[in-house]
Amino acid sequence: MITTDKQVRRLLKLSKEGLPLSTLAAKAGLDVKTARKYVKSGRLPSQMKAPRDWRTHQDAFADMWPDVEALLKEAPGLQALTIFQDLQRRYPGKFQDGQLRTLQRRIRIWRGLYGPGQEVYFPQTHHPGRISQSDFTWMKSLDITIAGRLFPHLLYHFVLTYSNWEYVEVCFSESFESLSSGLQNALWTLGGVPESHRTDHLGAATFGGQEREDFGAHYLALMRHYDIRPTMNNAGESHENGDVEQAHYRIKQRVDQALLLRGSRDFSNRAEYESFLHSIFTAKNRNRSKRFEEELAGAETPAGIPSE
Repeated sequence: MITTDKQVRRLLKLSKEGLPLSTLAAKAGLDVKTARKYVKSGRLPSQMKAPRDWRTHQDAFADMWPDVEALLKEAPGLQALTIFQDLQRRYPGKFQDGQLRTLQRRIRIWRGLYGPGQEVYFPQTHHPGRISQSDFTWMKSLDITIAGRLFPHLLYHFVLTYSNWEYVEVCFSESFESLSSGLQNALWTLGGVPESHRTDHLGAATFGGQEREDFGAHYLALMRHYDIRPTMNNAGESHENGDVEQAHYRIKQRVDQALLLRGSRDFSNRAEYESFLHSIFTAKNRNRSKRFEEELAGAETPAGIPSE
């Protein structure tokens, strides 16, 4: 139990009344041994704490800090998480996830001297195996090129809201074909289906409906095939598709960080770019394995999707 300055002040004040130590301790809410220590010293707990001028843990990043600093100077936009994951990749087994905060603190101090740096995250609370979401996001802002030519494209994005397990696929329009292909490939990769699938008012999902208020026949047939309940957020309320909407920013940020580490935004062909994307999201999903297992426990494996 923590002894407070307030308790000890009361103890010392009462000690002047000549009461027995056991009575003093009871009135101050302390045990007799603790009360004896403070009566004898006459000092408050805060006054008894000697300043510490030594490290409680060895600096795990001391040896590679020059490399980290060089990365920050060359690419100031790099985040601590990106650098940490790169160190984990380059030095397998050397760094545990719990050491990320140490690196973040060191980089925050460095940026306080040499440049700004902020990180944003969005905690979500959901139930395993129940909800998935889909949307599309343009990648034009990242200036990705294929063989030197600008590669305008979108990513279809699928996410499980409990574990934040993700799947992305390159596409070129927000069409039903892109939605159908992306969703089915996501389910095959997942190896199961969640209870429901949420979208905003995508034309791909509402094709054939009045003013995009009703699901289209093709989309409903796709949902029936996989026995998934389709849901839709209210018009103008994109935050209701929260996980995937917020993830648009994080996807671009994550890919941009990986591109900064790669040192180039040019790829020899589309297959190389898609392999690059696959490696990013495979690594991210690997760190969500515990919650993902809970998702799978709550998901079904319908006909047509192989189970392991």
